Amino acid sequence: MNKQIIIDGEVVTYRPGQTLIQAARESGIYIPHLCYQPGYHAIGSCRVCMVKVNGRWASACTTLAAEGQVIDNRTLEVDAHRKQIVQMLFVEGNHYCPYCEKSGECDLQATAYELNMQEDHFQHLYPHRSLDTSHAEVWLDRDRCILCGLCVQASAEQDNKHLFTLGGRGTATQLLVNSSSGQLGETNISAADEAVAVCPVGALMKKQSIYSRRSGERTYDKTPISKLEFKA
Repeated sequence: MNKQIIIDGEVVTYRPGQTLIQAARESGIYIPHLCYQPGYHAIGSCRVCMVKVNGRWASACTTLAAEGQVIDNRTLEVDAHRKQIVQMLFVEGNHYCPYCEKSGECDLQATAYELNMQEDHFQHLYPHRSLDTSHAEVWLDRDRCILCGLCVQASAEQDNKHLFTLGGRGTATQLLVNSSSGQLGETNISAADEAVAVCPVGALMKKQSIYSRRSGERTYDKTPISKLEFKA
């Protein structure tokens, strides 16, 4: 028998073992997120899906739904907290949306719009990160990587190639390629790999698809991210 929780005053049913974000999605409730992807193990790395459960902060992608939970999701306080996290993601990397090839297709950019982020607020760090164009079909731009870990999971679990890992500590953490030179050109990655498709930003991109759709015709030009995941 399905049980119930309350999200922003709305009664939501859930099945035992479901996380908050899974229960919310089945009820058509959008919880902003970046590193969560259905079908992948949730690790709660980005913290954008943070909600308040009975007054205490918790990540919606890793917290199991339980009887008696009252969740604050799209309140001013919670969204302000999320906006700060997204602002930090922007300044910790090098995200230049006006001329980024992923603009209009990028989950980070779309989430910033959803949270009404109008400026970066924090001082930019301008880290020095490498661009890997050594492969014929795919490039890796670490400037845009948000360390969500989705490509690591996808390459291991979906593509059965184990091409990526995360290495380093703190702000020096970066996406690493499992090859002798650390370059994509020495791997068997393909533009058709799930690791490329699942990237929510412009870190892993198909070279042939760059600027393939004009402004006004891109995914998030047509539908905001809060509505897109519930379209049939």
